[in-house]
Amino acid sequence: MTTDTTTRDTGNPVVGGAPRHAVTQHAIDRLTRGVVTDGTLPAHPVSTPLTGEVLGWVPQSSPADVHAAVRAAHLAQGRWARTRLGERARIFLRFHDLVLDHQGELLDLVQLESGKTRFHAFEELADVAMVARHYARRAAGYLAGTSAQGGLPVLTTARAARRPKGVVGIVAPWNYPLSMSITDAVPALLAGNAVVLRPDNRAALTCLRVVQLLEEAGLPEGVLLVVLGDGPTTGQTVVESTDYVCFTGSTQTGRTVARTCAERLVGCSLELGGKNPMYVAADADVERAARGAVQAAFASAGQLCISVERIIVHQAVADEFLRRFVALTRQVRLSVDLAYGGDMGSLAGEQQLRTVVKHVDDARAKGATVLTGGRARPEIGPYVYEPTILTGVTDEMLCGRGETFGPVVSVYVARDEREAIAMCNDTDLGLNASVWTRDVRRGKALARRIDAGTVGVNDGYAAAWSATGAPMGGMKQSGLGRRHGAEGIRRFTEEQNVAVQRLLPIQGPADVDQARWTGALTTGLRALRGIGWR
Repeated sequence: MTTDTTTRDTGNPVVGGAPRHAVTQHAIDRLTRGVVTDGTLPAHPVSTPLTGEVLGWVPQSSPADVHAAVRAAHLAQGRWARTRLGERARIFLRFHDLVLDHQGELLDLVQLESGKTRFHAFEELADVAMVARHYARRAAGYLAGTSAQGGLPVLTTARAARRPKGVVGIVAPWNYPLSMSITDAVPALLAGNAVVLRPDNRAALTCLRVVQLLEEAGLPEGVLLVVLGDGPTTGQTVVESTDYVCFTGSTQTGRTVARTCAERLVGCSLELGGKNPMYVAADADVERAARGAVQAAFASAGQLCISVERIIVHQAVADEFLRRFVALTRQVRLSVDLAYGGDMGSLAGEQQLRTVVKHVDDARAKGATVLTGGRARPEIGPYVYEPTILTGVTDEMLCGRGETFGPVVSVYVARDEREAIAMCNDTDLGLNASVWTRDVRRGKALARRIDAGTVGVNDGYAAAWSATGAPMGGMKQSGLGRRHGAEGIRRFTEEQNVAVQRLLPIQGPADVDQARWTGALTTGLRALRGIGWR
């Protein structure tokens, strides 16, 4: 495909044109064979935000279908849990290779469903491969039982063992069709659970294709079942019927999920919204920080829970940073092409575009200044919106405290470090943040003062996201629990204490006077304290 680098009057070059793809209704029908549905509900249209074209139709699952999927998953889960962990791990290593082998078609599907550029689609693919490899290699250690001291030394022994929850329900979002559809399922399955997965309808094709690759890798039938439908009906039924719930989405919906799980007394993990800050310190490398800000704010058109929406700059470098940040943003290449080369793609649909337009227009009307961007680009794609930088944003504006979830970032100036950290923490949300400074030790110290589950030093989000061995999640209203690392797989297990008592019971022999026994225990307790017994 030829490349058009004509620069429009806004300064953003345009790359490529309408995407070429091979998605047909026949191909969709092959993908959707595994969806649990009785076919009674009307099919749902799947369109691509790159052009607005309807790609085809996918079946929908009723609440009865969800309950049927949960029952089938329960039947398969017992056999799967009895499969040796080493064999389960080998399946996910094969899956890792298949994802890399089939990256061309997976990247096409991610782009077609989300609107993002191919490079940002590859971020998703790399995430899936890294998560699969990490847990396949580390699951045995993360899930290993641990010995514990008993009440009576030598006579009492205890061991903590981990058991799978049973059937895990995953309600996945639309913004990361590949990564968010499967990276929570990987540790859940490796821990011995079955999974009922409800991807968003806008992410259904990518999800179904990656599930097929898991089955090709050797995942047994019935262990991972997919249901399709909207959140209030199908998604809510998954929440109401599974043994543990993993949800990624808005804070508002997350509260509903948490209430439902609390009423049922089942666990849940929630990754929710963010109003993520980036602090550029007085000693920062301004060029590096400006380039990092472009990536952190506009990757995937800002439709990433951990993307930056607020930039706080120390007054000593504010003018220099803004000049460079604006210049670099005007060079961002807008693209709806199914090929590498673009820097930012499309929003995911009309609703997201309406939200972005509403937030920017509201900010303008209330006195904010648009330094660059600030308008839709329908001549490129129906939902393309320019990367936008605002100053003068206040709390009264919609984008002041609310999550825009689009390519819009607000810049603020701080007088000193204390004010900057206070501004970073001035939100009910705490998902991600970043600090930019030449002094890494100082940067890590500043990071510990920010109320966010992940904080990158001299990086917007990729360093924390790709660190699969470290926990990732939100503080405050940004969620509960963590993905990645040990907690990312242990959340899908129940810890069970198996204790063994030998020779004498804790309560003492039946023929020993209680007073004498408690006296002996008291003497023993004092002795254990004296020798430092833990």
